[in-house]
Amino acid sequence: MRAELEFDSFYARTRPRLLQQLTLVTLDREQAADALQDAYIRAWQQWDRIAEYDDPESWVRTVAYRRCVSHWRRLVTARRAAPRVAVDDVVAPVGTAEVVAVRQALAALSPEHRAVLVLHELCDLGVEEIAASLRVPRGTVKSRLARARTALARLLAEPPDPPPRPAPGAPAPVPPSATDPSRARPTAVPAVARIEVPDVLHP
Repeated sequence: MRAELEFDSFYARTRPRLLQQLTLVTLDREQAADALQDAYIRAWQQWDRIAEYDDPESWVRTVAYRRCVSHWRRLVTARRAAPRVAVDDVVAPVGTAEVVAVRQALAALSPEHRAVLVLHELCDLGVEEIAASLRVPRGTVKSRLARARTALARLLAEPPDPPPRPAPGAPAPVPPSATDPSRARPTAVPAVARIEVPDVLHP
């Protein structure tokens, strides 16, 4: 009974945070939820041992992420076998204009770069921890992190696409930000050197 109560408390405390993190990595909330559920099942099956770890949450995150990687590999194989079959990505719900901009920029990164950036900046994992979780060398983590930061800075600095021209004689459209300040595009790009951008995505 005590083990069940401890696990239930662990699950309730960590699942919302891990689901958000995995959703940002995968850009698919349903896939993230499925992978996370499997990871928690495995954690419960070994709870006597995992409960003694310094960071059980990191163990669950790693297991769930690796399941997502397996899913990606199967998806790539399926797309190569049937290139005409389209698979739509399901992006997590969005909020403010800054959150929209950051998530769109993250979506433009490669899965490898996005994973390293989210794990380092949002999950506060160090290079050693990320290398162990992703099973890649430390140098690879550092390289991917540097490239991800550079790419994110460039994507956030790019100006938005210009609006379409109105038809002759039609009234000029009113920008959404004129009636809804929450939809205004941020005027300043966060300092990517410090990576403050993901802070807006914390729950």
